[in-house]
Amino acid sequence: MTEDSEPAKKPTQRLKELPFNRMIPNILTLLALAAGLTSIRFALLQQWEFAALSLVVAAILDTLDGRVARLLKGASKFGAELDSLSDFVCFGVSPALILYLWAMQQAGRAGWILVMLFAMCCGLRLARFNVASDDENTPAWKANFFAGVPAPAGAGLVLLPLILSFQINSDVLRNPWFVSCFLFVVGGLLVSSVPTYSFKKLKISRNFVLPTMLIVAGVAAFSVSVPWLTLSTVLGLYICTFAFSVRSHRRFEAADPSTPETTDPSDSETADPSDSR
Repeated sequence: MTEDSEPAKKPTQRLKELPFNRMIPNILTLLALAAGLTSIRFALLQQWEFAALSLVVAAILDTLDGRVARLLKGASKFGAELDSLSDFVCFGVSPALILYLWAMQQAGRAGWILVMLFAMCCGLRLARFNVASDDENTPAWKANFFAGVPAPAGAGLVLLPLILSFQINSDVLRNPWFVSCFLFVVGGLLVSSVPTYSFKKLKISRNFVLPTMLIVAGVAAFSVSVPWLTLSTVLGLYICTFAFSVRSHRRFEAADPSTPETTDPSDSETADPSDSR
């Protein structure tokens, strides 16, 4: 080879094999995406219970894929991006279309604007979460909280009128104005900075392991016999946790030496404890 000749290009390295355990989380994500898309199909057929049930399945699979990825050490950037795309479709687009077909068509253009607004809020919430997860300077205690309501919980809360209609025969639940309140409020919670529990690092004391298992078994039994009542109760209890999560977040923030409240004693009495700069 002469000095003027260009160096030979190295052949592109291709991945020869991939352990199957690293594919399992992505498979679960794709199954969740399939369940979310199937819920739209059931909504088009006006099979509302199956539509809501499909989103429940999508939420369960979405909860499992991240846990399985960490257990099997199969987490990847590709999986994270795929998970965000699946979440947007399952918990942003699908519930919005379900509610539009169920109740908001009667509201005309205003109804369509509201369902689009909810889907956009879900997309913004997921984008903000992806950006925040790349911040290496975030205190460790913040992993116990979400900023705003997570997308799966938001989908469940916004579908609460539909879920309640399976148990209560009332035209009020299907009223476009009533459903609009849920779309507007839950959409705001998605993009808000209200701290909510993430339950990712929840640890159970040894003394409460058996009671916790009994509670989970009871919830599973009720889910089989009275699924919609159980789901409504779980969503109601989740709303009640907002007051506790805000107080817990403020305690962590006050104890964090990196927050302005503790680093500057002169304004410790006037600083807003909810400020998380």
